[in-house]
Amino acid sequence: MDKSFPEIKTFFGFGCMRLPMNGSEVDIEQFKEMTDYFLENGFNYFDTAHGYIDGKSEKAIKVALTDRYPRDKYLLTDKLTEPYFKTEADIRPFFQSQLDACGVEYFDFYLMHAQNAGNFQHFKKCRAYETAFELKKEGKIKHVGLSFHDRAEVLDEILTTYPEVDIVQIQFNYLDYDDPSVQSRKVYDVCRKHNKPIIVMEPVKGGTLVKLPEAAQKVFDDLDAGLSNASYAIRFAAHQEGIRIVLSGMSDMAQMKDNVSYMKDFQPLSEEELGAIAKVTAIYKGLDMIPCTACHYCVEENHCPMEIKIPELFACMNTKKIFNDWNQNMYYGLVTKDSGKASACIECGGCEAVCPQHLEIRALLKDVAAEFEK
Repeated sequence: MDKSFPEIKTFFGFGCMRLPMNGSEVDIEQFKEMTDYFLENGFNYFDTAHGYIDGKSEKAIKVALTDRYPRDKYLLTDKLTEPYFKTEADIRPFFQSQLDACGVEYFDFYLMHAQNAGNFQHFKKCRAYETAFELKKEGKIKHVGLSFHDRAEVLDEILTTYPEVDIVQIQFNYLDYDDPSVQSRKVYDVCRKHNKPIIVMEPVKGGTLVKLPEAAQKVFDDLDAGLSNASYAIRFAAHQEGIRIVLSGMSDMAQMKDNVSYMKDFQPLSEEELGAIAKVTAIYKGLDMIPCTACHYCVEENHCPMEIKIPELFACMNTKKIFNDWNQNMYYGLVTKDSGKASACIECGGCEAVCPQHLEIRALLKDVAAEFEK
């Protein structure tokens, strides 16, 4: 693991994209409890973005964290996301609005968000990186980085163009490690080539690596270690050289306590555990699942005019495929009761343009419709 940025106390961070909820609102009281527990156990890294939970994540952080703790007790990361700026002139006012929403005067880390071959050109045209570097000189950003969702050669181009970037956030988990579309290993190798410390997102792939198929679950159960499925996924990421922080999007206190239990005094994976992970990966690869991480980018910012709950419908499909769970037919009906069915897709492509996994969502929705709307 990387030793850069000694101000980051551990190798584990609190991702604030999947916070505890009461209906459509953040459960502030539980979020406060989770924040307190996180800090009390020696962790200090929090990650957010303006679009998370429809803009509610930043505001919740102000209430649960920054209004309640001195600035030197935590590190806060925010991001510059493409839909929120059209020109270079838009960036500074948007950045200030993020500082205000979070209740801070500077960000410890500020990332160019969800970089890929398409939006990188927009960031270049608007001098987004240059503006961030200027803000760093002004003391409003401590470290400039980027989060990334594309092929390895694109990251190589970005880091070659902007060698001043301090840190890179990538999707990295044992299921995506050798995946030809996500290219976790190849992207990781590019970070290492450019000597950039790495932040890991999606270590449990949006929860996919928590609820396992029966055969995969038996592999971990046979280890008889008394550890959660999440522990193997998160420790797999933290186990790698060059990883500075592993984020977990914890949505309740139970997840927080579980994650803290094995990350407070981190122990690398044993050879036996690595062997078990290899077996679980092989089982998954035989299932032909939809590799959706439920990030919800596809349905935020009006990307779906038909209001189709795409991640939830894909979850129905995967659960039925893995567990042969016919209750998913009922759940599909509940999910689509007040929103669009899969068959309502008008194939506008707005979802695919923003999908970090580069999924062929329109075609996949046809498969979902064929399965659940017979």
